[in-house]
Amino acid sequence: MKSKRLLVLILAACMLFAIMAACATDDQSSGGSGDSSSGGSGGSGDSSSGGGGSEPVELRVLNYFSLVNPGALEELERVWETFENEHPNIKIVREDEFEEPFHHAVEAYASAGTLPDVMYCWPSGRSTTLHTQRLLKDLGPLVARDGIAKDYSPIALDPAAQGGGYLAMIPRGLTATNAFYVNTEVLDAVGLTPAKTYSELVAQVPVLREAGYDTVLMANEATWVMQSCLFSAVVGRFMGEGWDQRILSGETDFNDPDFVAALNFIKTMYDDGVLNQSTLAVDYGSVAGLFASNTAAYLIDGDWKVGDFLTDNTTGVALIDPAKQGGIIMTVFPEIDVPGVKFNRSNSVVLATGWGINADIPDGSDKLEAAWTLVKWLVGNETLTFLIETGGIATPSRVDIDFASMDLEPLQVTATKFGDEYDKATVVFDGAFEGPIYTPLNDGLQALGLGTQTPEQVAQITQDAFEAWKAQ
Repeated sequence: MKSKRLLVLILAACMLFAIMAACATDDQSSGGSGDSSSGGSGGSGDSSSGGGGSEPVELRVLNYFSLVNPGALEELERVWETFENEHPNIKIVREDEFEEPFHHAVEAYASAGTLPDVMYCWPSGRSTTLHTQRLLKDLGPLVARDGIAKDYSPIALDPAAQGGGYLAMIPRGLTATNAFYVNTEVLDAVGLTPAKTYSELVAQVPVLREAGYDTVLMANEATWVMQSCLFSAVVGRFMGEGWDQRILSGETDFNDPDFVAALNFIKTMYDDGVLNQSTLAVDYGSVAGLFASNTAAYLIDGDWKVGDFLTDNTTGVALIDPAKQGGIIMTVFPEIDVPGVKFNRSNSVVLATGWGINADIPDGSDKLEAAWTLVKWLVGNETLTFLIETGGIATPSRVDIDFASMDLEPLQVTATKFGDEYDKATVVFDGAFEGPIYTPLNDGLQALGLGTQTPEQVAQITQDAFEAWKAQ
């Protein structure tokens, strides 16, 4: 009897030991030891991979993106899916917005104090709120810690070039906002050559009109286009280098005769028929297709517009066939041969858009490491190379891009040489002044086209807005 009782006790002890051993094994397999199989690369706490915990770090990301853009599906795969596959310890919750809905979302989040962790942003201008209220983290210490300044051009990481005077974002490139695209096929059809001066451009209007072509195409339904893609370059030519600083310092103001002369030149373009009032109804999503279908001899846009004409790798179709891209010239607006111009062969240039991090993310946290890992990827060599190949950017912020290894279409090659077309660079208006100032100017530029305001009235409205902004 005692032997049976002893046998039962021994069996019970063995069963208890087995259960305890199984529980211990189960605890270890659930991540208690930091096994990389549960946390992906960096699960053991490598700061370079973003996040040292066993649970994935979740990042809310606000992205400037539209599925209708050429190469959009490829971008999702090459940029976003690749990052997530390589960093399973970082979970991306991405919100895609485009054009005005994007900017409305930024302002709404900023007002509510609920900004995403990582944001696509401008170096100033449309992202003024983020910069001036210091809602973006200063990335300077992280750049210095990781020693990556050597990979970028000095201007790209210059804090003075950004709206808040600190390194709030890493730009993807440099942007020339005035690009004058010339369709030589249209000009050849009517026996014309590219206009070198404004007077030559005016002389071409009746010839092109008679043949059923517009002279210059612009997407002026969007109020920012005229200001960013033409007026900024024009006012630089009339007022000279550093004109914005003279206004900001009080040396002059927006009623300056040279500023009024620049506004009057825009009015003159409508009066001369170089710009048709119909351009005020052309939306930004349609303008590339209109130009590609030979409706006009010229297009005024930014250097980024090249990307819309290239082959979409998803569909294999280009708006302008590579075989015909050699017929498109990319230069700056012609010489303005009217009294008062200080110089020509100039352009309006600003840092391109890029990526920033929510300032509220605590220093030293896993979330900050994850966010910084994502930003470095989004402005890294592989991503920028992809954007160059697909026309997303023309002039990258990085200095380690191997252009020789790329199979570029003719228009992309043209874009890489675009900097040779101008000798001077002046500011972009909405990069030098904040929203309360550039918004009434944008509206005023449209009013000039409609004939509802005079150059003098637009100048005074802009000055009133500037004084109201200063008084805040």
